[in-house]
Amino acid sequence: MSNDAHPAGASPGDAYRGNANRGSANRGDAHPVGATPGGTAAIDYIAVEDSPRFRELKREHRSFVFPVAVAFLVWYFAYVLLADYAHEFMSTPVFGNVNVGILLGLGQFVTTFAITTWYVHRANARFDPIAAEIRADLEGREQRAGREGRA
Repeated sequence: MSNDAHPAGASPGDAYRGNANRGSANRGDAHPVGATPGGTAAIDYIAVEDSPRFRELKREHRSFVFPVAVAFLVWYFAYVLLADYAHEFMSTPVFGNVNVGILLGLGQFVTTFAITTWYVHRANARFDPIAAEIRADLEGREQRAGREGRA
């Protein structure tokens, strides 16, 4: 898509970034940044993303997800490498026909379910309350903007 389809001064990504109304001040169809055709103030989602509460949510989420993902990947690749290069170790009998390789393979499934359970618990306890607070704030802003637009 070329820039010809966008108002003067706007780029194709402006609609995604919430700047669809950016244009030159002397065009009749252009609106000031942050204003809608009805004259009400639009919600500045970029400012919400830069807010301390949203940054806290991102920090909380990343401080859990990245270390756990790295730990799981290390565990997974260690299993794969052991299976490929440590045949004698992996075929060591533990009891009956069950060997170390089978136990470590089953451990992969157990680890996956444990991480999922851990994440759900963490999300319910820490991520969701912050997200709900941000969502409630945004919904309140949308309702106020809608009332102002009808007034």
